[in-house]
Amino acid sequence: MNGSSGGCSGPTGNAQTAFDHGLVGRFNAWFFTFFAGYINHAAHAHKTEAFGGIGTGTIVEIGAGTGANLSYLEPGTHLYAVEPNRRMHPRLKRRCRQAGIGLTILPTGAEHIDLPDGSVDVVMCSLVLCTVGMPSQVVAEARRILRAGGTFRFVEHIAAPDGSVRGRAQRMIRRPWGFVFEGCDPHRDTIATVNGAGFAAVQAHRQRFHHSVFWPVNTAAWGIAVR
Repeated sequence: MNGSSGGCSGPTGNAQTAFDHGLVGRFNAWFFTFFAGYINHAAHAHKTEAFGGIGTGTIVEIGAGTGANLSYLEPGTHLYAVEPNRRMHPRLKRRCRQAGIGLTILPTGAEHIDLPDGSVDVVMCSLVLCTVGMPSQVVAEARRILRAGGTFRFVEHIAAPDGSVRGRAQRMIRRPWGFVFEGCDPHRDTIATVNGAGFAAVQAHRQRFHHSVFWPVNTAAWGIAVR
């Protein structure tokens, strides 16, 4: 579910090109604007743990979408928003202006981020690694651009345990869910992806989103990885 975000690569798998999927893109921009408050409520505990105390510095958000996570950034922060879905950009710009946050949009996928090695203090993402075409490469890019001691902060819905009702449901809905939400795969082992990326330390937790009606994607993880 390309949550705060739009996905970081379209169904074509082109990691470098911004896209506009017409009606589907418009739906996602509307959905993640209209439901931003509800999604943030359901994920409040997860996001508070992962994104709390970010402070100032050079911040990159992968799949910044329409700006659902701006409340975790301090006014005066400059945000580099990796967001290839052009339908998300107008609302993101407007919300950043309202929040007093500087914005540079990088309108490409996150498999290749046009920033130097070790140049970033924080990379954050929410409900995005389910959507990207190559999650391991995206996390590797996050690690590459982080300075030593910088943090990768994530809140994601993940695969339910194999054999569970929720896990079977996730597999069953993969194709239609992915079509509606621009490639989202509801059954990914995101914690394993982060653990395998070579960070110096990873703290990750699993807990369902609270009070969420999106039952198939309620299995969630959040954490902080240190470069």
